[in-house]
Amino acid sequence: MGSIVWRRGILWNGAGRLGTLALAILVLLAVGRAQEIAAPAPQPASISGTVTDADLDVIPGVTVTLNGPGAGLPRTTVANESGAFSFAGLPPGGPFFVTIQGNDLVPWTSPTLTLAPGQMLFLSGVQVRFAGNATSVTVLGSPEQIAAQQVSVEEKQRVLGIVPNFYVVYDQNPVPLTTRLKYRLAFRAATDPVVFLGAALVSGMDQAGDTPDYEQGAKGYGQRLGANYVTGFADVMMGGAVLPSLLHQDPRYFYQGTGTTRSRLVHALSSPFICKGDNGHLQPNFSSVGGDLAAGGIAQLYYPATNQGAALVFQSTLITAAGRMANGVIQEFVLRKLTPGARQ
Repeated sequence: MGSIVWRRGILWNGAGRLGTLALAILVLLAVGRAQEIAAPAPQPASISGTVTDADLDVIPGVTVTLNGPGAGLPRTTVANESGAFSFAGLPPGGPFFVTIQGNDLVPWTSPTLTLAPGQMLFLSGVQVRFAGNATSVTVLGSPEQIAAQQVSVEEKQRVLGIVPNFYVVYDQNPVPLTTRLKYRLAFRAATDPVVFLGAALVSGMDQAGDTPDYEQGAKGYGQRLGANYVTGFADVMMGGAVLPSLLHQDPRYFYQGTGTTRSRLVHALSSPFICKGDNGHLQPNFSSVGGDLAAGGIAQLYYPATNQGAALVFQSTLITAAGRMANGVIQEFVLRKLTPGARQ
C-alpha cells in the first residue's frame, strides 16, 4: 500500500520511501548545512514577539523599535494585525533592547538582549499598560477573522518557495481554527499543483518498483497515480478536516522554536500522537492517527487484492507515523529558514 502524506508539507510515501521532492529538498538542506558549517562568517540572528495587554489581547498598530550596536540601528517597525513584529538579519552579540510606543500606552522597554549566531529569539512577556483612564484598545477583527488572516499567511508558506508547508504554525499566538477554516486549509493542501506533481513522481517510483501489484505500462501508471492521489486526498481531508472538526482538534504542527534542543526534539517527535485541542489543551492526536487508518481503509476499495488486508493498513499507518515524526524534526530544526512565507 502506498498512501502519500501531505499534511505536514513534505511528501511521504506510505511504503516508507521519501517522496522525490522531499528527497531533493533534503539534499539541498544537507548542502546548505555543510556550507553553514564551513562558512567563517557568523549566522545572522533575529528577534520577534507579539504585543499584548495584561489580558493577553493582541495590540496591533503600535510602534516597535530595536536599539543596539551595528549599522542600520535603531530599526523601527509596526506590529501587524496579530500584534506580531520581527527584526531579522541581526549581528550576533549585543546589547539589544526593544521599545514599544503607541497612543494611550505607557512606553515599554525590554530587558537587555544578547543574541547567539543564528538565534531566532522570541521575546516573551511583551505586555503593555495603558496610560490614564484608557483600559482597552480596538483589536482588528473577531477571533474568526484573525484565524482567517493567520490561515491566509500559512497558505503562502512554501519550502524553497515551491513545496507547500501550509500545516505549520509559526505565529506564537495562534487562534483556533473554525470548522470552515479546517476544511479550507485541507482542500487547499490536497489540491495544490505541487502535491499532484509529487503524486506523479511517487507513482513513477512505484511503477519502477512494480508496487502495488498493478500491471505495467500506461494503464498501470494511471492506476498507481490515481491510487496515490486519492489515498493522499482522503488522508488530508479525514485527518485535516473531518476528524479535527468532529473531535475539536487542531491538525496543524505548532513550531516551538525556543527552549532546549531536547524539549524541541520531544515536541517534534510527539506531534503525530499529541495535538492541541481547540480549547488550547494538549490531547491524544486521534485525528491524525484516525485519518491515516481511514485513508488506508478507503484504499482497500481500489488496491489489488494482493495489497489488501488489515495487516497492511496498520503497517502503512505505522510507517506513515514514523514519517510524520521525521518530518516534525525537520520542521522544528530546519525548514523555517527555507520557508520564505514564515513569520520571522
